[in-house]
Amino acid sequence: MATDSADKNSATAAAILPLVGGAGNISSVAHCMTRLRLGLRDRSLVQDEALKALPAVMGVVDDDTYQIVLGPGTVARVTPEFEALVAAAGSAPGSSPAAAEELAAHGAAIKAARKAKNSTPFKLFLRRIANIFVPLIPALIGCGIIAGLGGLLTNLGMLPTVVPALTAMASGFMSLIAVFVGYNTAKEFGGTPILGGAVAAIIVFPGVANIEAFGQKLSPGQGGVLGALAAAVLAVYVEKWCRGGTSRAKRWGRVPQSLDVLVTPTLTVLVSGLVTIFGLMFVAGAVSTAIGDFADWLLANGGAGAGFVLGGLFLPLVMLGLHQALIPIHTTLIEQQGFTVLLPILAMAGAGQVGAAAAVYLRLPHNASIRSTIKSALPAGFLGVGEPLIYGVSLPLGRPFVTACVGGAFGGGFVGLFNMLGDKVGSTAIGPSGWALFPLLNGNRGLGETIAVYAGGLLVGYGAGFLATYWFGFTKPMLEELNATATAKDPTPPTKEPTPVSP
Repeated sequence: MATDSADKNSATAAAILPLVGGAGNISSVAHCMTRLRLGLRDRSLVQDEALKALPAVMGVVDDDTYQIVLGPGTVARVTPEFEALVAAAGSAPGSSPAAAEELAAHGAAIKAARKAKNSTPFKLFLRRIANIFVPLIPALIGCGIIAGLGGLLTNLGMLPTVVPALTAMASGFMSLIAVFVGYNTAKEFGGTPILGGAVAAIIVFPGVANIEAFGQKLSPGQGGVLGALAAAVLAVYVEKWCRGGTSRAKRWGRVPQSLDVLVTPTLTVLVSGLVTIFGLMFVAGAVSTAIGDFADWLLANGGAGAGFVLGGLFLPLVMLGLHQALIPIHTTLIEQQGFTVLLPILAMAGAGQVGAAAAVYLRLPHNASIRSTIKSALPAGFLGVGEPLIYGVSLPLGRPFVTACVGGAFGGGFVGLFNMLGDKVGSTAIGPSGWALFPLLNGNRGLGETIAVYAGGLLVGYGAGFLATYWFGFTKPMLEELNATATAKDPTPPTKEPTPVSP
């Protein structure tokens, strides 16, 4: 069985490679939770429709990188196979670096135009935030599930000798998450990653409890991931100043090359560390506390209204790529409270999407193409992978995308209402949604009650998305046109796909 799975992943990688222009057209390979992300030299060589037709491909998104949606689990197994094929082709006899350079030159204009379109300063900033936090999601998920398992065993009074070990496994990463954030931040901003991690480590060092400033004593972890992010960014600028990487360094001079290995790391950690201890930890701590207090206040007082707005707006935020701004907020809440109360509400957007897709399926009985897309994409939608339904169904049709948002709003309102009644429903990690979020649920009441509220929200989202789409998702001319023939041709109106960035 394992061999069959490996062969399938290898076959998927082999099928994708020629459809993206071959190995010579690949400048970079990476992956996130659900997508294979490729840097392309010439976008015009990609065969979009042929890629979408591959059984393993759920959809494609053309952004700063070309993103092929393969789904969680699958993408992590296909990517190494794909990288191996690219590496083998690049080292094969007859491969031509000159040809690759010509290809790069040929596609430079296209690539530059696409980058300019999607590279506003704000979106670039959000992409950087995503690049810092997204690599941490697998560890957050794994540790979150282990924490949930430990809590379940505690409630059941089972295996008391094992629970402390599970607690250590679940808490170890979270106690040092600031270090990983600092490392990734320095890497993303062009500094030495280990120096970013070293400066961020100050925040979680127990010895900071002995430091007093401004009449207050510091506490280990004060400032959390926000402080780590700011400290690492500062470290990058200090390092670049030392090495002449900024205009100010060129003006005032730089560390002599012969002394760089001694002086630059020392100054980077010293200057950034002092600013972190006597400034950033206090400021970031206050901001982190304010974020937690505001989230609690919003749901305690806004309740159903706040959940309605959050659940209804999340899909449009994803379309605009603005959802990346929420990642540090989720992480801060998990640090402070052990779970984020925002994610279960935002996950209701996916429930509205599933309900809308089911309604589209029933309203278009003669449209074989759209119904086939829904049948193949709906299982992934239940598990929280929404791209196939978004890009293959609701967004091209237009109105069903809006009614899907209505479903998400009602689901979010349901969960928000229970938050206002004192039943907090949270997630111990970010990334999964839909049914995949059940193992990560946590709250201030019993696990059974928390699961029941979340499940109720999903049912409300499914139902509201279905009803809104069934009754208001189509105009009469749309139904007549889309049901006119039962051909395999895709009848959805041509639309320009937005280019979100995945978590």
